[in-house]
Amino acid sequence: MKLKLPFLFLIILVFSCKENKNDNFVEKTDDKSERLDVTTSIYPKNLSKVFDAHGGLSKWNEMQTLTFTVAKESGDEITTTDLKNRKSLIQMPKHSIGFDGEHVWITNNDETEYKGDPKFYYNLMFYFYAMPFVIADDGIIYEDIEPLKFEGNNYPGIKISYQTGVGESPDDEYLMYYDKDSNKMVWLGYTVTYFTEKKSQEFHFIKYSDWQNINGLMLPKTLAWYSFEGNKPTKRRRDLVFTDIVLSKDQPNQQVFDKPKVAVTVK
Repeated sequence: MKLKLPFLFLIILVFSCKENKNDNFVEKTDDKSERLDVTTSIYPKNLSKVFDAHGGLSKWNEMQTLTFTVAKESGDEITTTDLKNRKSLIQMPKHSIGFDGEHVWITNNDETEYKGDPKFYYNLMFYFYAMPFVIADDGIIYEDIEPLKFEGNNYPGIKISYQTGVGESPDDEYLMYYDKDSNKMVWLGYTVTYFTEKKSQEFHFIKYSDWQNINGLMLPKTLAWYSFEGNKPTKRRRDLVFTDIVLSKDQPNQQVFDKPKVAVTVK
């Protein structure tokens, strides 16, 4: 009898575990598999393949600092972003724009007036450049869309929209198209709702090319803006080339994002 009771208890325990597993549709895995699940299974399978083609979300999530330079007619722009809290600093010859985690600020290095909107611009180039990884942010809704047909090629697509209250412009939408063979991102369609505060039906288009390996992650060297008609790209009109790219696991000095005494907070 002393042997039968523990044996009976063991059988009940085994069947109880099986029933609980079936009820919750959860299968226990080792720690390595669980970590992998967090970065892939919560996204659509085709989007996960795009992330993997660019080096993987796990590796991206190891990084803490991204710095790049863009050559403009007014001079070089150097952008530094903390990838964890999204604080940022854009250094330009005549101005600096920063985001300290709460407020956007701007400084003027001479009498030249900044003609843009700092609140619109402070993370614009970062967001375009850090594709596709930034579309892994929280509060995003994904939807498969019809492929983009351009110059005899078909590019499968994913529509990205935002839950209410996410970001400065939650009505913004993106169309991300990728190469069906390599799974690398090729096109980004995007709307601009910041200035109108209402959903737009007009998509602008950027083509991504010249992918380069930076610390094991594929990031673009060139972004090409295209003219568009009927929510389709037409002719290439201007390029932006990104240089001096630094992608680091080290956290940036948080003081560089602090508002200087001479800066003005943007309302």
